[in-house]
Amino acid sequence: MVKSLPVLMGTLLVLCGCASQAPHPSTPAPVAASAAVVHPAAVPPVPADDNLNAVAWTQTALEHDLVYEETYRSAQLQLLAALRDKSWDALPHEDRTGSYKNLKPAVILDIDETVLDNSPYQARLIQHGGEYNEADWAAWCKEERARAMPGAVAFTQFAAKHGVAVIYISNRAQDLDAVTIDNLRKVGLPVSGPDAFLGLGTILRGCDQVGTEKSCRRQRVGQHYRVLMQFGDQLGDFVAILNNSDAGRAQAMAPYTAWIGRRWFVFPNPTYGSWEPALFNNAWGAPRDQRRQQKVQALHTD
Repeated sequence: MVKSLPVLMGTLLVLCGCASQAPHPSTPAPVAASAAVVHPAAVPPVPADDNLNAVAWTQTALEHDLVYEETYRSAQLQLLAALRDKSWDALPHEDRTGSYKNLKPAVILDIDETVLDNSPYQARLIQHGGEYNEADWAAWCKEERARAMPGAVAFTQFAAKHGVAVIYISNRAQDLDAVTIDNLRKVGLPVSGPDAFLGLGTILRGCDQVGTEKSCRRQRVGQHYRVLMQFGDQLGDFVAILNNSDAGRAQAMAPYTAWIGRRWFVFPNPTYGSWEPALFNNAWGAPRDQRRQQKVQALHTD
């Protein structure tokens, strides 16, 4: 037992030495003072507008332009065949009042959102929280700044080059005839003369125009031309819509669905049109919120 004492003492000394050399707990690094948080300036709320997405799509989506290019290009590829076929006619049956096989050929085009782009006017309404009104619309038209829709100039010039009359039927007010013709010509759309433009004030003797329907004016064109094709962004650009409801619109188009993409060429217009008031029983006099509610109720969720 005595002999083991030095060993025991040595062991204790080693242990004590190890304990004395144990590292002290590290002192946490001082935390830097937090940088001052900069809050962005408050952005004023943007008033809601039913037309915002539609106008944004019209002005910025490449898909919009491609649809127009595709439609006009498809029509151009079929135009010469229609020109050779003397039995080919694109007027609805109720607007064709006589023989047409020996008449000169023509195409009929709507103007607004068919050959001319008025989306800047719609954008102004959104910026100022307004709705369509005749005074602001007339002021925009008189600026003569509407651009041509993609593909419209190439198609109409091709038609004119091949002896096909280019006829425009528009529901612009009669006092806008001159500025409209000037705008068409500025962007390169062919206008052979005043008879090539049939505005809202055009009269056909013996035909009673109902509201802004274009039937009488189509009949007037049909008296002088075999109509090869029609172009528009509204059903009323092709056939009379006397009952502007979902059922009435479908009924008017039913006899002509086979003509779509061959004789009739329809462009998308999500910004305005007769499709919209059909959702709220054509009651434009109703408050804006009430009209919006009826449009929401018309949506399908399945």
